[in-house]
Amino acid sequence: MTHKALQNIRVLDLSRVLAGPYCSQILGDMGAEILKIEKPGAGDDTRSWGPPFIKDNEGQDTTESAYYLSCNRNKKSIAIDMATEKGQALIHQLIAKSDILIENFKTGGLKKYGLDYDQIKDQYPSLIYCSISGFGRTGPLATEPGYDFLAQGMAGLMAHTGEPGQQPMKAGVALSDIMTGLNACIGILAALHARQTTGKGQCVDVALTDCTLSAMTNIAQYYLTSGKTAPRVGNAHPSIVPYQIFETADHPMILAVGNDGQFAKFCALANHPEWAIDPRFVKNKDRVAHRETLVAMIADVMKTQPSEHWLKACEVADVPAGPINTMDKVFEMEQIQARGMEIEMNHPLSPNPIHLVGSPFKFSETPVSYERAPPFCGQDTDDVLKNLLGLDENTLTELKHSKIL
Repeated sequence: MTHKALQNIRVLDLSRVLAGPYCSQILGDMGAEILKIEKPGAGDDTRSWGPPFIKDNEGQDTTESAYYLSCNRNKKSIAIDMATEKGQALIHQLIAKSDILIENFKTGGLKKYGLDYDQIKDQYPSLIYCSISGFGRTGPLATEPGYDFLAQGMAGLMAHTGEPGQQPMKAGVALSDIMTGLNACIGILAALHARQTTGKGQCVDVALTDCTLSAMTNIAQYYLTSGKTAPRVGNAHPSIVPYQIFETADHPMILAVGNDGQFAKFCALANHPEWAIDPRFVKNKDRVAHRETLVAMIADVMKTQPSEHWLKACEVADVPAGPINTMDKVFEMEQIQARGMEIEMNHPLSPNPIHLVGSPFKFSETPVSYERAPPFCGQDTDDVLKNLLGLDENTLTELKHSKIL
């Protein structure tokens, strides 16, 4: 039997939508047992965020949206109404048997249920409590609700995305949520490691705005170093030239020249070796200073041949370049298939296997595994409450009758 990296780690996941579920899916892929707590009936908000949805045997939409499917595999769904005292008592029993709790309520939102970190930390001293929110647990905006769109705008990502002179643009995916989910996972793993030495749990406090700002890296540092905001340059790069999209005779493509040597190679394949010794373009700092002149010259040359010509020529010359793929082209790539980035899993509501994006983590000794397709709401309620908490059939029936489950 293959050993799993997070074998014997149990996560109680009170999160929904994207940042928290993305974090817990990563942990689940690595072998942790994920207990996803959902409200009976509707469950996670994203179940209804469609179309598209899984189709049933009659070709009709089910309750499982593509959005939900994207970040909820390798989990068990337990439907419990946390708004009730008996529901909260069940949550406490599950916490007592868990290593990690993940929640993404707004700061203070779990206090009314008696489940905020400060309320339970003494009762469960070894628990790692990961709190994901818009603005974090401190500061003047701590209690405000936060959303990916707001984080992209408030933390600088949108102001530096989009074409010059046009409206700021958010990323095409909920990038602030995804980055926060990744940072939450990193923080949890660090806390797990620390617990091995100290025996103590702790609160891992991650905010969408913090994580977005942190990911601005060189753009943020540009301001801190110069006192000026970096220019918005669309698909170009503020500090490297040529590093942008160019139109060709048929399709646009990416040219990503990262150093002076690569620039000289590009000049040779473009039949303009004189550019490489032109004082205006020899060094990257010179190319940045004369960006408009050089880019216009390159643009004229690129339009003379189709993208396939340039991509092959750049590959031979070892000049970084690539196509701009739509998702159908992405999954057709041999590289993507070779890396196992498209997987199939059987789902109880679908007559055919569903296709999902695979994990990017490749371990030589503790490979990720795909044990469970994203569950339907409450799929594992009876099993978990019977086997983990020891509840009998009469108790389960009574809880269901009271609409707690």
